[in-house]
Amino acid sequence: MPDSAAAKRAEPATDRADRKQEDPSTLFAGRGSLAARVEQGKAARSKVPRAKLADCKIGDRDPIALLDASNVGRVTELIPIRYGRMVAGPFAFYRGAAPLMAHDLSKLPHSDVIVQLGGDAHLANFGLFASPERRILFGPNDFDETLPGPFDWDVRRLATSFVIAARERGFALRDQRGVVRRLCETFRQRIAEFSRMDTLDVWYCQFKAASMLAIADSVVERRKELAVIDKARQQSSRSVMTHATEMVNGKLRIKDVPPLVYHVPLESSHDHKRYDALVRSFFADYRLTLPDDRRALFDRYELVDVAIRVVGIGSVGTRCYEALFMADGQCPLFLQLKEARTSALEGYLPPSRYPNHGQRVVNGQRLLQSASDIFLGWSKMRHTGNDFYVRQLRDMKGAFDFTTFDVEDLDEYAVSCAHALAHSMAKAGDPALLSGYVGKSDAFDEAIVRFALAYAEQNEADWTVLKTAVKAGRIQVIRE
Repeated sequence: MPDSAAAKRAEPATDRADRKQEDPSTLFAGRGSLAARVEQGKAARSKVPRAKLADCKIGDRDPIALLDASNVGRVTELIPIRYGRMVAGPFAFYRGAAPLMAHDLSKLPHSDVIVQLGGDAHLANFGLFASPERRILFGPNDFDETLPGPFDWDVRRLATSFVIAARERGFALRDQRGVVRRLCETFRQRIAEFSRMDTLDVWYCQFKAASMLAIADSVVERRKELAVIDKARQQSSRSVMTHATEMVNGKLRIKDVPPLVYHVPLESSHDHKRYDALVRSFFADYRLTLPDDRRALFDRYELVDVAIRVVGIGSVGTRCYEALFMADGQCPLFLQLKEARTSALEGYLPPSRYPNHGQRVVNGQRLLQSASDIFLGWSKMRHTGNDFYVRQLRDMKGAFDFTTFDVEDLDEYAVSCAHALAHSMAKAGDPALLSGYVGKSDAFDEAIVRFALAYAEQNEADWTVLKTAVKAGRIQVIRE
């Protein structure tokens, strides 16, 4: 992979080479009764007490150098857009700084309770999505960094994101504390409940949009949430086609919206033929990663057009495409092809056991989500060797605008994210071990609160370093 050097920057190769990644779903197989596994979780506290998770003593490091290292392998001309987005504010910076926080967490005390991590668990990476049965669900929706690791890494990243969001909204310190405490308390209680549930019931459990509405404390808040849910229901390939396509020389094409959506410039008919062959070989390989029934469905569609698409803050500069397929000349299917690079965590944890990073992302998503996209699969660009995963574009996706939240809104959203994170970890790992470690008291909650408040300060200091580097001309930015 072109960015393998960046992935190995955290520690000597010999330190990592001896470690073999273990599948977190097998960590508790055959290891005793429920009560025994709870005790194992409690025993893990003796090695790393819960209070140690509050530790946020970050040593000297150059945040710009670490961010620059994560740019290795990205499309060079898009990197200024990434920095232009990150410099906009502390939360925007945090969204793009997953590699920086991975470095910091690796140097701090952490539990030995291993789960499948989302890897970039901030509040903007949770949202609405569709199940195959067309139910609107809520949960984590970004898995680019997914990898097995200490469960508290995701909890601490999510908790810190709530503090940063609360600070940007001007909320008082007591409210920042309260939101994170509610997040941790809910997570801890839900993990305990999942540990007592039937294993299949945990797997089948879904946190539906209706469950979010039930959490809302007022009619006004329910109306806000219902508006987002209704908008998500309307998101489909057909709705995308109405505003993202146009007729060119009598043929349906994806509409160019530079610099965010544009076609690969091709000068000759030979270039067109070569490019078309590469795209079709990519989808032929992708097709083989789908179950047989999904292949039959996919085979009903014909490829019409492909365009480059610039994506969110953390992924800017990675290669991303959108592809338009049609069935019967009138039924659209939009797929997103997103480059899967080495996880930001992989420099600090055992490397992925999958040969394709797209496969790593897809399998992580299937483990962590209560239901996943029917077209989820992976492939590789044969001519470059870059790994990709594939999913539907905007299929019933919905996001909440937390920049408009009051304290009560943010508090309720924290409860929803805690529910979703607890279920992801219970589904992919062992809730009994987790429950044993986090315990019944508020010791875990208080440690995470202290960490989140401290790391929010660190994040703001790092953001200031970026602003200074931009002002000094060390970093080039493009502001959109």
